[in-house]
Amino acid sequence: MLTFEPVREEDFEAMADLRAEALHDSLQHLGRFDPVRVRERLRDAFVPACMRHIVRDGRRVGYLTLIAQAPAAELRLHHLYLRPGEQGLGIGAWALDWVKAQARAQQRDVTLCALRESPANRFYVRHGFRVVKELPFDLEYRWSPAATDHVAGEVP
Repeated sequence: MLTFEPVREEDFEAMADLRAEALHDSLQHLGRFDPVRVRERLRDAFVPACMRHIVRDGRRVGYLTLIAQAPAAELRLHHLYLRPGEQGLGIGAWALDWVKAQARAQQRDVTLCALRESPANRFYVRHGFRVVKELPFDLEYRWSPAATDHVAGEVP
């Protein structure tokens, strides 16, 4: 069973450890793994009110951060991390479905950034995100509920 739990300030250390574990291989592959920087980047977007622990059968297996960007034009998925042993089980898809439901309800696009050469890129493309900008180490993505709500064959 999958559920969400709220995030509290005191959860930061455990979440930083999970982020480092989830990103280690991809960052190491790029020669960019720095455990201090991994923690700093989480701290920069650590907003407990906008975060959810992903819980599977009573155990925290990941988390996400979804923040409304000003001026209310889009939602930013800052984090969606799962422990490596929990990937490939449909948990990420379940969490992303929740993100998309929030976007549809608010009529906002969702944006995110993923490391180049990360397996996460295939995941996001498979779930309807499209690359909108290429950066030296990252790819920027966007998903729009308007692009998915039209009838097949109709021009959106």
